[in-house]
Amino acid sequence: MKTFVSEFAAVAEWIDKYLSDPRAYPVLSQVAPGEVTAQLPTSAPEQGESFQALMADFERIVMPGITHWNSPRFFAYFATSAAPVAVAAEALAAALDVKAMLWRTSPAATELEDVVMRWLRELMGLPPSFTGIIYDTASIGGFTALAAARESLELGIREHGMTARGLPRLRVYVTEHTHSHVEKACIALGIGRDNVVKVACDSAYRMCAEDLRARIDADIAAGMRPMCIVATAGTTSTTSRDPLEEIAAIARSRNVWLHVDAAYAGIAAIMPEYRWLLAGAEHADSIVVNPHKWLFVPMDCSALYVRDPELLRRTFSLVPEYLRTPEESVRNYMDYGLQLGRRFRALKLWFVMRYFGAEELRERLREHIALAQELASWIAAEPDWEVLAPHPLSVVCFRYAPTAVAPEALDELNARIMDGANATGEIFLSHTKIQGRFALRIAIGNLRTTRDDVAKAWEILRAQSGTA
Repeated sequence: MKTFVSEFAAVAEWIDKYLSDPRAYPVLSQVAPGEVTAQLPTSAPEQGESFQALMADFERIVMPGITHWNSPRFFAYFATSAAPVAVAAEALAAALDVKAMLWRTSPAATELEDVVMRWLRELMGLPPSFTGIIYDTASIGGFTALAAARESLELGIREHGMTARGLPRLRVYVTEHTHSHVEKACIALGIGRDNVVKVACDSAYRMCAEDLRARIDADIAAGMRPMCIVATAGTTSTTSRDPLEEIAAIARSRNVWLHVDAAYAGIAAIMPEYRWLLAGAEHADSIVVNPHKWLFVPMDCSALYVRDPELLRRTFSLVPEYLRTPEESVRNYMDYGLQLGRRFRALKLWFVMRYFGAEELRERLREHIALAQELASWIAAEPDWEVLAPHPLSVVCFRYAPTAVAPEALDELNARIMDGANATGEIFLSHTKIQGRFALRIAIGNLRTTRDDVAKAWEILRAQSGTA
């Protein structure tokens, strides 16, 4: 068989060059809808083509259509980045092409996952009563947790379903700031959107414990069955933190499953001074954190921790004859979720944790938080600009609000500022709505982002507003 050494070398060289200077590309792709498709054949080729031709078209067609999440000036959504050492791990995992379903289908994939989940749990200060499993995203982790919460009610839903059985209405409690994947999970699990209860928030956008308690008690009195409370440590819009300690007490007293969505902010708990972010989470039934958000691991790598892994296994385990193995005291990860075949995701997390070490990972996160605080200070000091929400971590929400502009026109004005800034190709930021107000949002989390990058974003925004 023909060797591929020179091709691998060419790709490695390309990746090294790309990651060494990601500012060379516009952050937000500048192509128009359909532009990439128009350059591609309508049918697959009958004859093979050279690797050189593939790489040429990769550069010519694909790269212009890429929005560069690896850019240090990517400030939208939650800024992420792939450490080169983790990219190397992804290449090794792809070469091995492991399907980490049964322990015997690759013992190292299972046991390495056990180990790195324990390492991460200990770094975040979570108790050893939690067992970790790697999924692709927090959306699937959240769905999995809610499925286990439903199974914990012992209503026979796994065997008999939810139709024509006279079951009570199952209720899930969130806030308007809870990530939308929870509502999607309720759709998929047959709970229904009408049974997703929106609990009130306080002025800092945190779930109100008293309103939660009142809504649960009212539902119980009405014959409904509270199934799950979803509390968030680091909401997507503002990174607010729900009062986990109070919510956990309510969950215990009402015997309701508590799921903590810490997909973004949970990683910050590896810093001792930010352990407060997960205070109370030790009483949760499940917790999700995303190493691919703020631990420099490439997409996708999401960690779900559960207090009762046997319940989770009971929720999903279904073993056909062709997958039965001799009795072994091992973990078969296919039993803990929807997926049978699972990628070897633990490898890239292992590489990152070993290459950087906990000390450097903590310092990188501290740098991002410090940059966000400095940005917030610049905004607060500038006339006609205002910070719209608390910013304890690395996300800042703000807007341009000159007194000369009517309040009803501010949303459109800030949308124009954002669109103009993004159109420069030099930065990319996104927005949210806070109490109905359009808010610009800058998230700092890239491995390569410096103070100069943040200063450039602020310079561009001021120029777009005419205040530079």
